[in-house]
Amino acid sequence: MNAISITAEARAPGKAAARAVRRQGNVPCVLYGHHVAARCFTTSERSLKPLIFTNRTHIVNVSLGKDSWDCIVKDVAYHPVTDRPMHVDFQVLQAGEKVTLSVPLNFVGVSAGQTQGGLPSYILNELAVSCFPRDIPTQIDVDISQVGIGQSLHVRDLDEETLEFLAPEDQILMTVEAPRAAEAEVEEGEEEIEEEEEYE
Repeated sequence: MNAISITAEARAPGKAAARAVRRQGNVPCVLYGHHVAARCFTTSERSLKPLIFTNRTHIVNVSLGKDSWDCIVKDVAYHPVTDRPMHVDFQVLQAGEKVTLSVPLNFVGVSAGQTQGGLPSYILNELAVSCFPRDIPTQIDVDISQVGIGQSLHVRDLDEETLEFLAPEDQILMTVEAPRAAEAEVEEGEEEIEEEEEYE
C-alpha cells in the first residue's frame, strides 16, 4: 500500500492552541504510539481530505521537522453542523506490532438473488480488524454473487488469512430480501389458509 504524505507543523497543546489553529483555517492533530511520545501538530484541511473523505484505508506518512512516521488515522472529530474536521488522531505504526483499525467493505458483483428480483440490504460498510502494518488492506472485497433470496453473508464467510476480525462470526454483512410483491403474495396465501381453517 502506498502511503499518502502530509507536512505538519508543531503546535502547542491545549484547547486554546487548538482554537487558534482552527481560526487560521487549519486542523489541530495529535500523533501517538507505544514507542513514540505524543506530538501535537497542525496541518491543512485540504491535505486531510484524501484521508478522511474516502471509502479506503490509507497509511499516512507524517513529516514534522526532521522526523517522520508512518501512521493510520485513528479518530476524527467533526463539526456537528458543517461536518468539517475539528481534530484528527494519528496512531504510529510499529513493524511487527499489530494494530486495530476499521477497514471499509467493498461489495463486489451482483447477487444471484438480485437477478431473481430480490432486494440487497447492506448491513455493514466497514469492519474492525487487527493485523500487522504490512497487511493493512485499503478495503476488503466481498463477493456477493452467490447470495440468493433469503440468504446472507456473514463475517465467517470472509477469507482473509492476514486479518483477525473483531466482530462475531455470525455478524451479517449483507442479505438479499424477497421482493415486496412476493412477500405480499405469501402473506395473502397465509391469510387464505387461516380463513379456510376457520370454516373447517
